[in-house]
Amino acid sequence: MIIDAHAHLGYDYVFEEDFILENLVSKIKQNKVDISIVQPGTVLDLKGVIKQHNAIAKLSKKMSGKILGMANPNPHLPTEIYCRELRRCIKDLRFVGVKLHPLAHAVNPKGVNGKKVFESALDLGVPVMVHTGTGGPWALPSTLISVAMEFPKLKIILAHSGGQLYSDEAALAAKLCPNIYLETSWIPSITLLSFGKNIGVNRIMFGSDHPENIPSELAKYRTVGFTDEELKWCLAKTAAKVFNIATTE
Repeated sequence: MIIDAHAHLGYDYVFEEDFILENLVSKIKQNKVDISIVQPGTVLDLKGVIKQHNAIAKLSKKMSGKILGMANPNPHLPTEIYCRELRRCIKDLRFVGVKLHPLAHAVNPKGVNGKKVFESALDLGVPVMVHTGTGGPWALPSTLISVAMEFPKLKIILAHSGGQLYSDEAALAAKLCPNIYLETSWIPSITLLSFGKNIGVNRIMFGSDHPENIPSELAKYRTVGFTDEELKWCLAKTAAKVFNIATTE
């Protein structure tokens, strides 16, 4: 089984990239991905992100069981508006998580608007995925250590595991905080293997970030020497546990 914990749909207004529905669905089928957790591209305004959230919900309904949503409203929206849209996504659209992007939304995870994301997610009972790597200092994995300690019951996923430059920070954060998990898109194969040995396969999860990246990310997992049972954890079981997804495995 394969769960892609990090997929996108819609136009990203910061990075100026369009994640097209047909391309996403095609790559999911080509690579035999069982479940994709899909989040919007970066949107700054409320109207735009509602439109993208609704598009994800529509795709989820059409591809029942294969597409799950992750909310990503701008944390700089007024608190009442942010929380209302997040609650709508989780309670009405049945999304399974929330994204915080320190670079794209220019938000400090330890600041007032960053804390709003973590507090809201904890209240709603869903995990938070945080972009890490490019965009320091707020996107440094070490920034999440104190946050994870402040919210010990909240599961926090480090998207990209800090990337190649800051993967050691991501590993340290995961060692210090048992509620931190590592999504591994864009990191080197040797780093992935190190995570498995030193952090544990029950703390790392497959993610693609881009549809074209699915086969290369899967190839890393399948060629670094993980056992069949370890692969089951990396490719599906960890994500299923973190996002509370019922599976047959």
